[in-house]
Amino acid sequence: GLGVALVESGWGSLLPTAVIANLLHGGPAERSGALSIGDRLTAINGTSLVGLPLAACQAAVRETKSQTSVTLSIVHCPPVTTAIIHRPHTREQLGFCVEDGIICSLLRGGIAERGGIRVGHRIIEINGQSVVATPHARIIELLTEAYGEVHIKTMPAATYRLLTGQEQPVYL
Repeated sequence: GLGVALVESGWGSLLPTAVIANLLHGGPAERSGALSIGDRLTAINGTSLVGLPLAACQAAVRETKSQTSVTLSIVHCPPVTTAIIHRPHTREQLGFCVEDGIICSLLRGGIAERGGIRVGHRIIEINGQSVVATPHARIIELLTEAYGEVHIKTMPAATYRLLTGQEQPVYL
């Protein structure tokens, strides 16, 4: 295989496709030097993957197993993205729900969606303060108190679990 582990980009992503969550050490993808964790896989051998479900993207990668040369089209993206939410005062709703640090729902057209928040992403920092090992109640408190220009760093939850060793990657 190529030696990549793929995850979903998250509902509401500007580029809905598979994200490279991990590279197999010494595998073809890592050896190429062209791919990084966080990159969006947009096409394989000229066939677009944009908008396809994760299972379809994984199947397309698996189909290349016997090929000696594979052409991937990617958009380089860091694994961590920063959403900037403009919240004039704490009375205004942020427009998303969080469960154990993971964005689980998003108000369509709300200030969070406009700012770059994505469903399925894990919050790792709020206004410069890490919330990686922070209890849920404290994350809610930080979000409730935040106003003005709110900076929230996130990454796809599956990427977070792989990078922190909570899950073992399945390489394609």
